[in-house]
Amino acid sequence: MAGTDDLAIVELGVDDAAAGLALSTEAHWNQNEADWRFFLEHGIVFGVRDGSRLIATAALLPYTDGNAWISMVLVTASRQRRGIATRLVDACLEAARKRNLTTWLDATPAGAAVYGPLGFTPTLELRRLRLTSATETGDATQASPTGRADDLMRRDRSAYGFKREALLRTFAERAGSRLVSDSNASALVRDGRVARHIGPLFADDAAGAVALVAAIAQSETRPLIIDAVHSQLDFIRGLTASGWSIERPFQRMRFGPRTNAGTELPFAVAGPEFG
Repeated sequence: MAGTDDLAIVELGVDDAAAGLALSTEAHWNQNEADWRFFLEHGIVFGVRDGSRLIATAALLPYTDGNAWISMVLVTASRQRRGIATRLVDACLEAARKRNLTTWLDATPAGAAVYGPLGFTPTLELRRLRLTSATETGDATQASPTGRADDLMRRDRSAYGFKREALLRTFAERAGSRLVSDSNASALVRDGRVARHIGPLFADDAAGAVALVAAIAQSETRPLIIDAVHSQLDFIRGLTASGWSIERPFQRMRFGPRTNAGTELPFAVAGPEFG
């Protein structure tokens, strides 16, 4: 077996989607192959192989206005704690530096302890919640027309200060995805490997956000996950009162200067891998 320092960092291609999926599945993450293909087609994905086997990855996903997301930092269990993840994150930061990109990521508590000394600054916090008992009732909220997708992207741009239209359109156009809305709230619902993911979610108030999630849950039969913004406390309280359980926290962090400040706070995000 090669030593850690002998393992070269390489840039991956679309043909590596299945190998990437094997890594995230080993880690019990929710990404599916379509998610991996998006990273590989729209981002810069670095990897480390031991022979023909992919044993580690990290992705840099550029958005607009000088921003990018770092995610999919994965190392197979037998090769962890050997500095591979740090080398891969450094590769992402170097690629971002060459492109003058401010980088963001959503870290677990253990990851935040690593990224802080690298120069990442904490911003907002997230809470992942899960609902495992969603059952179909026949009262499904209907998917919105295409024009509402434009409204969701407008609100997303307002929240982040930069555009993510390629990401949101890809999500909305996937088989099984739904764009759900009512008079004051809208959200995307999409497939993951083990659970359906709700997000991003925008609403005029917490009551509207909770009501929309309840309507979505009524029409779903698979487990659901949602990554809620922690400061939206009334929203999280409403979810837990409805049977959702909090699984884990994430800390959003930024490396580099903030570009355009957002003017709207989402109730839930697209996921820690996408922001």
